[in-house]
Amino acid sequence: MSTGAAEPTRDPGAGPSGTEVVVGRIGKPHGLRGEVTIDVRTDEPERRFAPGAVLRAEPPSGSASSLRRLTVARARWHQSTLLLAFEELPDRTAAEGARGTLLHTTIAAGESPEDPDEFYDHQLVGLAVHDLDGARIGTVAGLLHGGAQDLLRVDTPEGREALVPFVTALVPEVDLDAGRVVVADRPGLVTPFPDDE
Repeated sequence: MSTGAAEPTRDPGAGPSGTEVVVGRIGKPHGLRGEVTIDVRTDEPERRFAPGAVLRAEPPSGSASSLRRLTVARARWHQSTLLLAFEELPDRTAAEGARGTLLHTTIAAGESPEDPDEFYDHQLVGLAVHDLDGARIGTVAGLLHGGAQDLLRVDTPEGREALVPFVTALVPEVDLDAGRVVVADRPGLVTPFPDDE
């Protein structure tokens, strides 16, 4: 199991029709014609960086860049690095000026990742967490994205926070329609050890 987009952000314009997420960050220029390297922050780069895609641009603080929107002109992989050309970055100088810019997109409320075993963060937040016997043991408060695996943040009724590795062995079921996640709980995972109660 995994999540399709990594970093939800607040977008007052997205509202009930969607959720804004960070899908990448512009790195260093590549060549002389305005191509840039991309620090990819989505599991669906081909979908998010398709030619014609318009992304909201958020230059780093202190940047002189006035870019607010970028349109993908071309996308290609060079070894394991994604290279993008944007219509608004015609040359290396413009590409250097965009360095560090975060790239955002809005995911429609009803949109799901193409892989049925993947979920967007916003789809999981707020779901009820149940153990294998059906007892409610908490609520999904968010996700932490790590190098090895993602972690579900679970708020318990007692006010504690538990971190559960988001892997099939520990989270065997995610039912978005029913609004629930099943966790193969054991003492110390979500419920405390008996001595800690």
